[in-house]
Amino acid sequence: MAEYEQILFDVEDHIATITLNRPDKLNAFTGTMMNEIIDAFDRTDADDDVRAVIVTGAGRAFCAGADLSARGDTFSRGGSDVQTDAGVPRDGGGMTTLRMFDSKKPVIGAINGAAVGVGVTMTLPMDIRIASNAARFGFVFARRGIVPEAASSWFLPRLVGISQALEWSYSGRVFEADEALQGGLVRSLHAPDELLPAAREIAADIAQHSAPVSVSLTRQMMWRMLGAPHPMHAHRADSRAILERGRSADAKEGVESFLDKRAAVYPDRVSDGLPDVFPGWEDPAFE
Repeated sequence: MAEYEQILFDVEDHIATITLNRPDKLNAFTGTMMNEIIDAFDRTDADDDVRAVIVTGAGRAFCAGADLSARGDTFSRGGSDVQTDAGVPRDGGGMTTLRMFDSKKPVIGAINGAAVGVGVTMTLPMDIRIASNAARFGFVFARRGIVPEAASSWFLPRLVGISQALEWSYSGRVFEADEALQGGLVRSLHAPDELLPAAREIAADIAQHSAPVSVSLTRQMMWRMLGAPHPMHAHRADSRAILERGRSADAKEGVESFLDKRAAVYPDRVSDGLPDVFPGWEDPAFE
């Protein structure tokens, strides 16, 4: 187990678990936590034994938002100590969610308690979010005199629709888990002691039955295409991906194991077998 100050990190049965670990502070978000989460995702990307990642919180909260120990000056210096070339401090929540967005492994959020402010926006790039029925959520920024961060103006409307995203963000109110479920923010609700087992069941289903390179590539394709201006971008990526994956050892194993009625053993690795199916992605005219 890797040693961190404000998170726990563990890998078991091909599943990495990242646990926000400031329970006495309701796992309030800090610069240290940001850096440790980013480092943990660097580790999961580099480790071919990891096939899925779970993120949860220690104690009774998932993350109660930014650490407010500086009181009224909490946000006065911007979002982090990292500055752009223009001298603008980068938003720490955004640095965290952008790293999650780039994850090569699927990410499951097991939201065990209060998820407020950055505590909820950091969950948005997670692929599947499940929650305790005791969890509460709040996009509280307008009630703190600031605005949504962590690139949530991109993520949230795509997940729940523009109207729901604006209602939650305008009001800044804290709402119950049932409303999060109804609004499409979470997939399912679970009793507190059943939450992590449910997350591990989802992760294990991916880890045990799906080709890791195919899962990684599927994640990139789905998330990137949320911002594509035309389905032709998807068609181009699909065509390249089908060609690369179709002639891979994984594809042969996937078909042969199905026909032989046995469990597949996929040989390809994410670390060195992930094809680039997005050449020229930044150029809308790429071929």
